[in-house]
Amino acid sequence: MAVSVPPPRSVQIGYGIGSFCSGTFSTVPGLLLLYYLTNVLAVPAGVAGLVVFLPKAWDLVINPYVGRWSDRSGTRRPWLLGGAATLPVAFVLVFAGPPLRGMAAALFVGAMFFLAATAYALFEVPYKAMPAEMTDDYHEQSRLLSWRMAFVGIAILLSGAVAPALVNIEGGEASIGGYRLMGVVVGVILLVAMVATYLGTAGAPRIARGQTEQHVPLSRQLWAARENRDFVQLVAFTSVQMLAVGIMLAGAPYFATYVLGDTRATTTMFLALVGPIIITMPLWTRLARRLEKRGAMILASVLFLAGGGAMVLTPAFGAGYAHACVVVIGIGYAGVQLLQFSMLADTLVADALRSGKHRTGVFTGLWTAIETVVLALGALLLGWTLSLVGFIESEADETVTQSDRVVDTILYGGSLLPAALIAVAIALTLRYRLTADHLAELHARTADPERAG
Repeated sequence: MAVSVPPPRSVQIGYGIGSFCSGTFSTVPGLLLLYYLTNVLAVPAGVAGLVVFLPKAWDLVINPYVGRWSDRSGTRRPWLLGGAATLPVAFVLVFAGPPLRGMAAALFVGAMFFLAATAYALFEVPYKAMPAEMTDDYHEQSRLLSWRMAFVGIAILLSGAVAPALVNIEGGEASIGGYRLMGVVVGVILLVAMVATYLGTAGAPRIARGQTEQHVPLSRQLWAARENRDFVQLVAFTSVQMLAVGIMLAGAPYFATYVLGDTRATTTMFLALVGPIIITMPLWTRLARRLEKRGAMILASVLFLAGGGAMVLTPAFGAGYAHACVVVIGIGYAGVQLLQFSMLADTLVADALRSGKHRTGVFTGLWTAIETVVLALGALLLGWTLSLVGFIESEADETVTQSDRVVDTILYGGSLLPAALIAVAIALTLRYRLTADHLAELHARTADPERAG
């Protein structure tokens, strides 16, 4: 088996800082954008779901191209600066609070979110491709990514707690001014994180595997993804997981407002979700060694399922009970997040060893696109469902009483539906077969041509 030198600690930390970008940009729009549209800009719920979803669907087009371009460029780091120059400005514009309402506001926010999604791809796709090129060691991937997940936890903690607090800064209610302030603060965080990642990864090792396919059409390279069975299986169960997360994120402000009766509970629920990510990350790294990554993923998913399903009893037991359920979800979510990225890196290494081709960026772009699209699909489904059951949109200073049918939909959609999806994901995870032994065997075959034959 090939032996690789672990990246220096400074590089591991420098790389991990980039998670302030990915954690923040994934969390804040997923948590607040749908609610911002329906309850501040008076956009109908069905249309608001499309505004959140369609710019993310664009990722299916742009992300694989960014991955291929970064493969061909021979270096990932300059792409990080490309994202730093564009994403913060676009993000501020998404929540700029234009003097528009209804469809006009939907068109403006959708256009700005489209620009933000494109800018995010410039950073995120090369960023996620880097771990597979830093080390060959199966367990070192988890250790490297544990730094990433620690920073993801901090990013989600800050964005999930601070962003709603800023939004509600004017009298405890969501306001245009609060959203504008939040957009500027988060934009600055994104800028600092991306520039720091570029500087912090200056000494990152880069293991070259195979040859970059310079003249093969992108469509053919993407079609080749079906040959990577491990990658396909990973995409299958992580897509279902992220759909559950997307529904739960988009539904959180509605759950806080209409089930708990307190918009500020969005902040405290996020503290309950993210606190375990920071605390339990070392535990999940050890469990990945002891149980194999697949076993640890199943355990994490079971915890997520248990916490999500139990939340349906919130009306009977109250806000404290709901927060306790979210803590259980957070413990499971910590493992899911770490193991997803660690398993992705394994499938990219395995593909390069089997095929002799360098397509890390292409596969990472495809995976990132699917992840972001599925997250946004959760908001789309929630928006359409709320529209079907008669949700009434409103402006920031307008009080609307929703029907019992709407409140029940928010309750069940935020608890039982995500739990059911996680159950499906567990069944799909059981089919995943790439282990440390399998990866070691691939390394041995590559090092010994006679054995490979």
